[in-house]
Amino acid sequence: MPESMVAPEAAGTPLRLEQRAKLSSYLGLSLKNGLLNLLTLTLYRFWGKTEVRRRIWASTYLNDEAFEYSGRGMELFIGFLIATGLSLVFLLVVFGIQFLGPFAVLLILPLYVGLIGLIGFAIYAAFRYLASRTAWRGVRFHLSGSAASYGLKYFGLMILAGVTLGWAWPFVERKLAEPLWANLRFGDRRFRFSLVAARKENVYGPFALMWFGGVVGYAAVATLFMGLAMQPDFDPAGDPAVLAVIYAAALLFSLLFLLVSLPYRAAMMRSVARGIQFDGVKVRLKIGALAVGWLYLGNVLLIVFSLGFLMPLVQARSARFILNRLVLEGEVDFGAIHQSAESGPRQGEGLADAFGLSII
Repeated sequence: MPESMVAPEAAGTPLRLEQRAKLSSYLGLSLKNGLLNLLTLTLYRFWGKTEVRRRIWASTYLNDEAFEYSGRGMELFIGFLIATGLSLVFLLVVFGIQFLGPFAVLLILPLYVGLIGLIGFAIYAAFRYLASRTAWRGVRFHLSGSAASYGLKYFGLMILAGVTLGWAWPFVERKLAEPLWANLRFGDRRFRFSLVAARKENVYGPFALMWFGGVVGYAAVATLFMGLAMQPDFDPAGDPAVLAVIYAAALLFSLLFLLVSLPYRAAMMRSVARGIQFDGVKVRLKIGALAVGWLYLGNVLLIVFSLGFLMPLVQARSARFILNRLVLEGEVDFGAIHQSAESGPRQGEGLADAFGLSII
């Protein structure tokens, strides 16, 4: 098959996406990665992450043809070194500013606020790297557009979410998803993201439930804490019972907030999926709040009781959960799709890894 073109097929081929990972096969990989991470003081994680991705991609099939992941551990490691260097420069600048006396805050505050935009930059760069290292039938994906522009957009939308006390968050999530998918290409064909289609999924009802549930729960925990703090002999450090009550209340609040947020998380995932289009193909995600809840619960239990060793299994489990619930409606003329000349970045998503934002 020539590298420049997807193998010819009848025009208008229906699409069928399947994730066929055997989760049991990730147990050995999880143990291997965990032990090597311990022996190398976590430096092996870049090569371990690469192996996990290769396995997940190789077990994901579109019309019985597997995807390919061509990323390398060294690329992720180089990205990590670049991010580490930038972090050291940032810390040195902050340290130096301390000697400016009362004027220090005028410079430090903008630096820390600027980190919000840097997070957006990191997300876009990570998505670009993953896209460039993904191929199907020899044809690569790639992400055009500017990571810096996305960072500025991310910064503005985060400020909007803050000044609206979170009520703009559904709007923010959709607007942040738009450039990620609208700038994605498969070969010389582009994806599109329709905000009109995405808005057909009701997310504000579930969001209101999450928002009010969070506010009520936080108020209850704050009231409990203030009531304890007003006691004349209040000393959480010296009274294990009081400390246990505080931690129990915080844990209960976290669990209840997670519970009331599940309908919104499921609705937003369905909304973003509805907005994705490719050559007339529409995407649907068949997912409900209860299913998302079981996924989260299972993943948390696997991570906690394995002390993080089973993270590769969690990643494979999550990928299979999402991909097997995606429905692709429409047909594509694969014979008309050609390879793109875009090769993608040379290093991995170092900043995203530093912020803990790695997609998988």
